[in-house]
Amino acid sequence: MKIELPVWHRENGEIIACTEKVKVMRENIEELEQIIQDAYEDALLMDVDSNQIKNFLIKMIENLDNPYKEHNV
Repeated sequence: MKIELPVWHRENGEIIACTEKVKVMRENIEELEQIIQDAYEDALLMDVDSNQIKNFLIKMIENLDNPYKEHNV
């Protein structure tokens, strides 16, 4: 499923250039990708419909809450 990571930006469009921040984002995305892939494969092994699990995972992401709305970090 490897997709190219984007250049990360702040809400104002400014590029996030801090090497450590970019590294942490890459590591988090790679870890998340593996967890999602494992959950997807487990669902398939349990005979869950492929589209249903994919749609559910997408819905989970769409429902994420931003706990920093008031304080941009």
